[in-house]
Amino acid sequence: MSTSPAPAPAPSAARLSSARAFWLKQLHQWHWISASVSLIGLILFAVTGFTLNHAAQIPAEPVVVERTATLPAPLLARLATFPAETADPVPDAVARWASSELDVSIAGRATETTGAEIYVALPRPGGDGWMTLDRQTGEAFAEVTTRGPIAYLNDLHKGRDTGAAWALFIDVFAVACLVFALTGLALLVLHARNRRMTWPLASLGMLIPLILALIFLAMIGGLQAFGASATTMWSRIATAAAAAMGG
Repeated sequence: MSTSPAPAPAPSAARLSSARAFWLKQLHQWHWISASVSLIGLILFAVTGFTLNHAAQIPAEPVVVERTATLPAPLLARLATFPAETADPVPDAVARWASSELDVSIAGRATETTGAEIYVALPRPGGDGWMTLDRQTGEAFAEVTTRGPIAYLNDLHKGRDTGAAWALFIDVFAVACLVFALTGLALLVLHARNRRMTWPLASLGMLIPLILALIFLAMIGGLQAFGASATTMWSRIATAAAAAMGG
């Protein structure tokens, strides 16, 4: 006669308490690690979020620097073999000359080359620039615009023309922020019973941007509907006017 196995005993309160303590320790550890990694980035993105939101109220005087020079004849002769229509970078010797004489870095940058001239765009955080080189005379002109430190930080916020290293930093920062937020949420769940305002505040933080986004979408939809109605109305008026003139 077979007997059914006895049910496994329920976990003891001590084991549950031990498991809870383990996960609390892990959550706290990863929470402060992710906070440490993302701290400077959070401050930077918070400050530049404010400056971007008030960009029209923050004055920024662009500083434009123009330089001219003439490419030496031996280097100009090298350009005779450079393709007439290409996006290839200029030869290294020409790039070194531009760096020395015009203080611009064009090595490895794509060009807009024609038979008459070579144009190189020089975008960068907080400013921009460009350079042209006449392939017949060797006359070179460079213009570099700088818009100040606030514009520089704003472009870092947007990742505008910041290069691969900054893009990698933003990826790492985004992962750290995600870990920081998720571990914070888990800690809220574990401590919510002792803090009655936890979920009302968390819900408020979620609902406010959601409601604003819905209002914005409704406004866009209303404007689009108004535009479509106005277009239809004017089309009917034009048709009626044409019919009246024809009659």
